[in-house]
Amino acid sequence: MSKYFKDVNTLEELRRQYRDLLKKYHPDNANGSTEATQEINAEYDKLFKLLKDRHESKSADNKESNAKTDFNNMKYDFSEDAKLREMLNKIIHFDGITIEIIGNWIWCFDSFGYRKELKELGFKYAHNKKAWYFHTEAFRKRSHKKLSIEDIRNYYGSTEVETDGTKRLKQA
Repeated sequence: MSKYFKDVNTLEELRRQYRDLLKKYHPDNANGSTEATQEINAEYDKLFKLLKDRHESKSADNKESNAKTDFNNMKYDFSEDAKLREMLNKIIHFDGITIEIIGNWIWCFDSFGYRKELKELGFKYAHNKKAWYFHTEAFRKRSHKKLSIEDIRNYYGSTEVETDGTKRLKQA
């Protein structure tokens, strides 16, 4: 079927063979010619479309079969909520810090005096935001965007936690 490409089943194999063939048959090489390069390019285009369509039809089939599991993935995970509550109970008595829940992360501001305790509990320090944060493994950041704390608040919503220290101030 194919004059240049042999046993190609994936796009990665196709790209690898294409690169090797271009090195071998490029017009600048002694064995190469413009006609051979054009034939390789035409075969590559044909095989690329065929493999791409095959890949897309497989992913469409998988989407239909995963319809039931998608519903299960959308359910709220209360075990993660319990972990966040447990962590909040450990830090809620710290005086003079501001605790904020932003999305599914706990952020602690003005917490310099408690940095050792926060680190031991598994909090990490965000230097640019000058705050400590905690999240469970289920809520990992997936993008590499640099967002300000205001952008994060606007995107996920935030709630300031009333700590023991703020209760005393409000009562006085």
